[in-house]
Amino acid sequence: MRAPWRYLLPCVLLCLTLPPRTGLAQAVSAKPRARNLGITFGGQPGPNNAITDVAGVEVGHVTLISGDGQGEPGKGPVRTGVTAVLPRGRDGVSEEVFAAVFALNGNGEMTGTHWLNESGQLAGPLMITNTNDVGAVRDAVIAWAMKRGLAWELGLPVVAETWDGTLNDIQGFHVKAPHAWQALDTARGGPVAEGSVGGGTGMVCHGFKGGIGTASRKLPDAEGGYTVGVLVQCNYGARRLLSVEGVPVGEEVTDLRTCYEGTQKPANEMFGKVLPCSASGGVTKPTMKEGSGSIIVAVATDAPLLPHQLARLARRVPLGIAKMGGLGENASGDIFLAFSTQHLKAPGDAPIASVSVLDNERMNPLFEATVQATQESILNAMLAADTMTGAEGIRVFALPHDRLVKAMRKYGRLTSAPAQAPRKAAPGGRKP
Repeated sequence: MRAPWRYLLPCVLLCLTLPPRTGLAQAVSAKPRARNLGITFGGQPGPNNAITDVAGVEVGHVTLISGDGQGEPGKGPVRTGVTAVLPRGRDGVSEEVFAAVFALNGNGEMTGTHWLNESGQLAGPLMITNTNDVGAVRDAVIAWAMKRGLAWELGLPVVAETWDGTLNDIQGFHVKAPHAWQALDTARGGPVAEGSVGGGTGMVCHGFKGGIGTASRKLPDAEGGYTVGVLVQCNYGARRLLSVEGVPVGEEVTDLRTCYEGTQKPANEMFGKVLPCSASGGVTKPTMKEGSGSIIVAVATDAPLLPHQLARLARRVPLGIAKMGGLGENASGDIFLAFSTQHLKAPGDAPIASVSVLDNERMNPLFEATVQATQESILNAMLAADTMTGAEGIRVFALPHDRLVKAMRKYGRLTSAPAQAPRKAAPGGRKP
């Protein structure tokens, strides 16, 4: 459907004012992922070890990074973005999938979930961004649908958030409609960019730089041969609790604490205990309140599951988070969406559709795959992220790969040399 000019004109005007370094097509990091370091969490991944290993699923990011230094609230620096997860890709964006949502702790937002839980179905994408820009992204999805004649089908968009105000000028409402449209229009299958990209650009996870991470599991043929894919926006957790396959990594890497650059102390009272970076070397105690972030998790599968079974799958996500050291803290928004890509449409105009359902007795392998892929996604998010300095000069350090490997070996969890194979570039992306 050709878009009327009254919808195109606002886009043209707004696109002229987009911040610099807007990510139109994200590159996949060449940095090693968890599995390259010999950390597997068990199970067999799919070919891309990503949520896109579930056939039809597409992911797109738009990353917004601009400005440096102290900045001015409402004007930058910008460290944010938006991520789109399309269960059936753009070609099938209006075709429903069975879905369910579970919240471990509800100090967060995921719009559109009342009807999702009522109907057991999701039409359209899952969008993930920062807390203050949920409304803009929600409205953008509706406008995007209108241009395609899908205003009714996508009229209750599902948009989730985590808070990136540590590194991003979150008061600036920097994510605009064209950014959401770009994330949707550039979504692809195949390898998925991770770390400080899309909605995860400004996120912090277990006191290290966090962001977007993904992983998958392919079940053996004897267990159905199904695929489970997970994508996380990781912005939660205390450093001291970070655990990787039982190794207390947070107790082994106690320095590299959040600090600020420059001579001007951040004005935000939440940064009251943050030290200047020049004086923070060797600091081993938290300089900011821990455990007050959030995590959004999408679980995709091609297993034929009904909504109530998908709710069971979503309720297993917290087990993976707990293994990594998450508690579902009071100030954390821990919200999880699971969907199955089996087709629901009846042929032609028939009023009755036939769907398949997996026997409950055969769900245990899917539960295990979900827990494994959730853990790996979280670690992949941290491993792909680089140290970042953002709003008010706040700096958050990346998880050092060498010290992670050293800790894993110390506790006997790595017995061979890690494989440092780089990843392939995502379609439309390029290696750094």
